[in-house]
Amino acid sequence: MIRRCEERDFEMIWDIINDGARAYKGVIPADCWTEPYMSREKLRHEIEEGVVFWGCEEFGTLAGVMGIQMVREVTLIRHAYVRSNSQKRGIGGRLLSRLLGLASGPVLIGTWTDAAWAIRFYEKYGFEVVGPEEKDRLLGKYWDIPERQIETSVVLAEAKRREKTSLLR
Repeated sequence: MIRRCEERDFEMIWDIINDGARAYKGVIPADCWTEPYMSREKLRHEIEEGVVFWGCEEFGTLAGVMGIQMVREVTLIRHAYVRSNSQKRGIGGRLLSRLLGLASGPVLIGTWTDAAWAIRFYEKYGFEVVGPEEKDRLLGKYWDIPERQIETSVVLAEAKRREKTSLLR
């Protein structure tokens, strides 16, 4: 079952993010890795900045989470994680499909350049990696992330909505 997460889910969201993010350890630049990957304070900040988390429940507990954030004229998909013991069962795809149904305007996703599996996942759902100059512009305009993260990230844009707008060009 896909549902909007509530305040009572905060600790579970935090746990899922940090469990799922273990896949990045040793893949993303070492200077970008932290323990935990996302602190409770950072998660609280993201929620206060407008990231709304949705979760997929399996057997009565959250198995995956994904955030959606409206920033000016675009929709960002943020912080998509599935528990390591629940991966490869379609949870990410179900969450993404639900959030795409809620999106308005162009949809953008940022991820680490070296997270090839994440890029392939989003490409399977109709997203395309934008060029390096556009990536830098979009990350600077719609995200609040450090320069080092901009250097080591990619942005993917949903192809069908991108074609209908000139906002991202």
